[in-house]
Order: sequence, then structure tokens, then C-alpha cells
Amino acid sequence: MITNSQTRVLIAEDDSMVARHMKVALTEIAMTVVGLAADGAKAVAMTTELKPDVVLMDMTMPEMDGIAAATAIQAACPTPVVIVSAHTETDLVVQATAAGVGAYVVKPPEKEELERAIAIAIARHADLMELRRVNHDLERTLAVVKTLKGLLPICSGCKKIRDEKDYWNEVEIYVMQHTDAKFTHGLCPKCLEKYFPGYTDTIVT
Repeated sequence: MITNSQTRVLIAEDDSMVARHMKVALTEIAMTVVGLAADGAKAVAMTTELKPDVVLMDMTMPEMDGIAAATAIQAACPTPVVIVSAHTETDLVVQATAAGVGAYVVKPPEKEELERAIAIAIARHADLMELRRVNHDLERTLAVVKTLKGLLPICSGCKKIRDEKDYWNEVEIYVMQHTDAKFTHGLCPKCLEKYFPGYTDTIVT
């Protein structure tokens, strides 16, 4: 778990006084400010470069607003984001949440509010990353199941399977290409007798 003294914060704020206020507040709760971005585009670039633990993001900035910047950050370098804004409209909160924002505080934020919001954003981000991992694994599993679902065209003579490119493959090759299954080879009693007649008679029981 990240502690306050280990938390690295990027501040994205075009108002220098507000940025200074947040930097002082973060210092008082033993967090480290790794950079200051004066616009949304720079916030995205600095997040990708510095890889902070969390970004404090103003809603209204030149070049790119906070919601657009948060969206770009989640696409380029997924990172917890806290929106810091004077705006409290419900639709903006909904947009921020859809952009991957983990918490929302109103300007000017007190250090206790920042500390709580940062903790919430980091926890929600961790949950989101785990959910994405689980969904990815599930999609891979479903893809395998879907591949082998339904009717497989198999030759009644040689038992080869025809794939989607109209090639005929050995059964074991087709299965290994479409699943994680591996094959070992042997002979059933019937085939053993067919190819090695009398072999079973030599086995001492």
C-alpha cells in the first residue's frame, strides 16, 4: 500500500495561486509534488513521462480541459486522477467519472480533503485495473470456448478437421492451436493388438 510519504503527485492547474495552495497542502501531509502543468495537454505529457501516483486535475484549462486530459491519460498511461474544480454540476461529475476520474473535490481544497480524495482515487483505480485484468482473462477464455463451439467439419476417413481457411489439420494440431491443451501419444488396446498382434500376450500380469 502506498503511504503519504511515497505518494508522488502531479498538479495540473492553470491558476498559479491555486497550484501553490495545493502544493503547500500536499507538503504538509508529506506527499511529494513531482511537477506542475499549466494546461491539459502538458498534464498528459508529464503524466506519461513522470508516471506520478496520482494527478490533481483542474476542470477548466487551456489547450485541453480536465475531462479530455483525464481521458487521454487513461488511454496513454492509466493513472488515478482527482478533479479539483469550482464547478459542482452533476453532469460534470458524471462526465468526469466516465473519463476515469476517481474522486472530485471543490476549490479551494483543504489538505484533509485532498488526502481523502487521493486515497479514494488510488483505491478506485486499483479496483478498475483489476477489473480490466479479469475482463481481459475472461474475454480470452470466451474466445477459446467460442472457437471450439458448434460443429467442427471432420473427415470421416482420416479424421482431419477443416479450419476457417479451408485447410485440413490433424486433430491434435487443431486443438493445440485453439486451446491450451497438449497431447501425449500412446495406443489403445484395440490399436495395440492391430499394429502389434500378440504383444499383449507377452505381458506378464
